[in-house]
Amino acid sequence: MDISNQIKTRREAMGLSQEQLAEKLYVSRQTISNWERDKTYP
Repeated sequence: MDISNQIKTRREAMGLSQEQLAEKLYVSRQTISNWERDKTYP
């Protein structure tokens, strides 16, 4: 499993939206989306 799938799988398992995870990590929702779509890396 690659990093993008791990991020999405774990986020969903924790019951968090992209917006909620972004707030916890002090990044934008778009950043989370890019990570999950394998566009950029954390």
